[in-house]
Amino acid sequence: MVSKSQSKVTHASKAQSKDIAVSKAQMRGDKINSQYQHNKSVVKRKIQKIKSVVEYNKSGRPHGKAVVEMQSYISVLAHIRVPLVDKKWTQLPKDLKEQIWEAVQMAYVVGEWVKKMVLSSVAKKWKDFKSTITRQFILPFANEKEKLKEPSSLYKFIDILQWDAVVASRLSPYFEAMHSEQSQRREKYEYNHRLSRKGYVSLEDQLEETMLGEKIDRSLLWKKAREDKRETSLTQRLQRRQN
Repeated sequence: MVSKSQSKVTHASKAQSKDIAVSKAQMRGDKINSQYQHNKSVVKRKIQKIKSVVEYNKSGRPHGKAVVEMQSYISVLAHIRVPLVDKKWTQLPKDLKEQIWEAVQMAYVVGEWVKKMVLSSVAKKWKDFKSTITRQFILPFANEKEKLKEPSSLYKFIDILQWDAVVASRLSPYFEAMHSEQSQRREKYEYNHRLSRKGYVSLEDQLEETMLGEKIDRSLLWKKAREDKRETSLTQRLQRRQN
């Protein structure tokens, strides 16, 4: 039997989780507004038939200012063009993916060999978008069904039928069990990357400037991506674990 003190703690924990979700949603709104402002400038250039030229680093990866803007544009495409369905990226129609790639090509001068990288970025941003919708706009209000009747005002473009289907899916016993299992697995991760929006390409550019003459390989990028400036280096943390 749950005591009154335990009940109060549980209630306070849920309230705190909801407050955190609302706070994150507000910050999310600022980010979305920024991305959509980028999208407006991209659309304006497309109408004028002006394309930004994507540059590449020594490894042949896209980098620079145009790529930062392109990533924001890709986020908007992932939100608006890809339906909010409970499927894997590999299950979505090839025609849809081709349309997204064509939209990117209409806005940027980008090599055909970058297509796979661009579509992989769309896939990740789409997956992250669904995760954000779930964590910040559905699960915190599982017991307040009135607030789940329609999407947040931040996402008015979401089709109401798709929204209803996603809400039903995320509140199902199957998803609850799967989400709990993934959360427990996530808590065991010890070496999460700390790149934020910088990404591996920007990290590689930064290392090339500060580590002249040294080889920048994947293992070095992996380590640097997981270092915390407030703590010791990842190498030292790994050595400490071994000892």
